[in-house]
Amino acid sequence: MNDGPLIVQSDKTLLLEVDHPQARDCRAAIAPFAELERSPEHVHTYRVTPLALWNARAAGHDAEQVVDALVRYSRYPVPHALLVDVADTMDRFGRLTLVNHPVHGLTLATTDRAVLEEVIRSKRVAPMLGARIDPDTVVVHPSERGRLKQALLKVGWPAEDLAGYVDGQAHPIELAQDGWHLRDYQQEAVEGFWAGGSGVVVLPCGAGKTLVGAAAMAQAKATTLILVTNTVSGRQWKRELIARTSLTEEEIGEYSGERKEIRPVTIATYQVMTTRRKGEYRHLDLFDAQDWGLIVYDEVHLLPAPIFRLTADLQSRRRLGLTATLVREDGREDDVFSLIGPKRYDAPWKDIESQGYIAPAKCIEVRVGLDDEERMTYAVAEPEERYRIAATATSKLPVIRRVLERHPEEPSLVIGAYLDQLEELGRALDAPVIQGSTTNKERERLFQAFRVGEIRTLVVSKVANFSIDLPEAAVAVQVSGTFGSRQEEAQRLGRVLRPKADGRQAHFYTVVSRDTLDAEYAAHRQRFLAEQGYAYTIIDAADLAGPGEVNGPDWADEPAD
Repeated sequence: MNDGPLIVQSDKTLLLEVDHPQARDCRAAIAPFAELERSPEHVHTYRVTPLALWNARAAGHDAEQVVDALVRYSRYPVPHALLVDVADTMDRFGRLTLVNHPVHGLTLATTDRAVLEEVIRSKRVAPMLGARIDPDTVVVHPSERGRLKQALLKVGWPAEDLAGYVDGQAHPIELAQDGWHLRDYQQEAVEGFWAGGSGVVVLPCGAGKTLVGAAAMAQAKATTLILVTNTVSGRQWKRELIARTSLTEEEIGEYSGERKEIRPVTIATYQVMTTRRKGEYRHLDLFDAQDWGLIVYDEVHLLPAPIFRLTADLQSRRRLGLTATLVREDGREDDVFSLIGPKRYDAPWKDIESQGYIAPAKCIEVRVGLDDEERMTYAVAEPEERYRIAATATSKLPVIRRVLERHPEEPSLVIGAYLDQLEELGRALDAPVIQGSTTNKERERLFQAFRVGEIRTLVVSKVANFSIDLPEAAVAVQVSGTFGSRQEEAQRLGRVLRPKADGRQAHFYTVVSRDTLDAEYAAHRQRFLAEQGYAYTIIDAADLAGPGEVNGPDWADEPAD
């Protein structure tokens, strides 16, 4: 027995002692192949899953490295059966490969004939396969490349895609050299993506994912389709590309609800792409409008189902997914793996913070007691109404005001999910409200006023969860969310992680109704950030005594964990 921070159990759970001096190194070692499940104060629980092991395998890790990490950090002997299972699971990846045959085109080949026989007889797989060329090779119709990868993953034999990519229509793109250069981790992310051909780059909010996309475009030197979450985000992409590359405004088109421009680099919103008329997705033809050499999926964790389906037909194109977290609440991480590609690069948030590229942040959960009337309303409500009642409780309003009074000079965002609540907060705080119905022109005006300090506080709905560049924001107050969404929590913290000019700390508050579903969902939302090393300080609303005063320790000004 050694004194390691990890307890490895035969049910594939890993228990990590958070306060152990080796905990940080251990977390970094197991992150590529283990998923966080629970993260209370002292012991975090991870699980080794097949998808995580295959992701690690696709990223270049082998079973020996995984076994070495488990053995090196485990306090007790690692169960032998688990080590065998890790090796066997990782060995399943790559026994089937998709390759281009010089005569027959796209084929499924194997190094293990019995595996090919097994999948050929699968009802899920068989309809996608064509003629048998030889005992180890079978023809695949090119249009089935993506769906076949999905199906093979689901039957437990993930295929390694070695069939290559079309170059697409060439278009000159160079990175501008004046006054800036790629950071080391951005360069590593681009190299990892390009070596694999397609896949996902995971970087914290504020760490410059757009620049990774620009560098990948400069590598491809081809027509590029960029899919983004909203029009404001798309225009931020356009500004960055004009500033950081050789592209001009005339070379970049916007394909949104307002404009329908198709140019060598076209930026389209997921929303317009998935708009239906008479049951048809009219704009999906955009994918075929150009001989694209690269498709970039911004915030790939939000990929809508229709885009998933179409991405199955785009397997001959290079695909880059960008995200701060691969967590999907619908459990479709395996579709991201099979259709966009495996995770090619993942930088821990705290590592980027330690390099000074994102701001240190303090996460604080403020628990509010409901008044007697609200408690009774909650108690007698139908189950499906309880979260909304708890999340929008009026008892939160004075607490939110006191939180903002703690930071009178800081640019602050108040973020929520329910429009009635946000409108009430806007009136009470005398702050503008940005929500789904706010026009793009008005959004950009308010965001710009916030950037230059004309507006100190903005109240925002889910439209500001992602891809909004507000580097000045230093305080975020989350008042309600999308139930227990972990990726939403990460995106909202990301609004305040842009590094501050004076190096000061950011603050991320969550105001939660005690003894309700609101508190339960808050605990679930925090899991992803806990995996990244962010600790939440939980305080009672009664400790918010007033502007600049606290009953007890000065929790708001403690150094970030």
